Amino acid sequence: MRVAFALSLLAALLSGCASHSNRTPDGTWINQTAIDAAAEGGNLRQALLAYGPNLEWNVNTKAGSATASNGFELSEGKIVSAADGKLHIDFYGNSFEDLTLKSNELVQAASDSGPEQHFKTPKEAAPADAQPGTSFERALYGAYLGGKWSIVQGEGQGSIVEFRPDGSVSGLPGNDRYALCLAGDCAAMSGEYDSMWLEKNEKGNPWIFVRNGKQLEIFQAVNNAKADEMPDLRPGASQWLLQKN
Repeated sequence: MRVAFALSLLAALLSGCASHSNRTPDGTWINQTAIDAAAEGGNLRQALLAYGPNLEWNVNTKAGSATASNGFELSEGKIVSAADGKLHIDFYGNSFEDLTLKSNELVQAASDSGPEQHFKTPKEAAPADAQPGTSFERALYGAYLGGKWSIVQGEGQGSIVEFRPDGSVSGLPGNDRYALCLAGDCAAMSGEYDSMWLEKNEKGNPWIFVRNGKQLEIFQAVNNAKADEMPDLRPGASQWLLQKN
């Protein structure tokens, strides 16, 4: 009886190992390293640039496709070869990327477009109808701005503010939605400064913010550009100073 039990246990263990080794790279993968760096509470875009440029991969080997998001643009590629957990992806002849499944990570090899990057499966899956990049965005929002914040200066002083992973915000006067600038046009317009979009009832404006540990200061965005130039946003008057509880 003991021998039979030991053999069945060994078979179960071997079966588990085999199923793990046969795991496919299909699904959504997020740049957890960039999220962890941002969660330390410093400049957001510096953290993303240091561990980017890609922030999320979506792989579908059955369809022969893979997409990469950098927080602004979506690059769609065709899987031209796939063997032993290794994918070679052609972005319509403009560039190539190689992905390899290693343990619990999807590793993007170093190339002309950037350094080696590591991706993990998100702890919480985004809704089925969500846009590509949503899984990374939600995980980042939760890590970077999650929890409760107190307004220590500005309108609503003493109120509790909550920034939620789905982009909703409560307790911040005059606003019910927010979006952090990760890359693209908004990043070009704010230069070295971090920026976010705040709105209520789908009407809003860009704001500059500075995160320093448990403090978050939000400034009015002043446009220094001429009327015929791309906006050049810089911090103006301080609107709110928040302290993380």
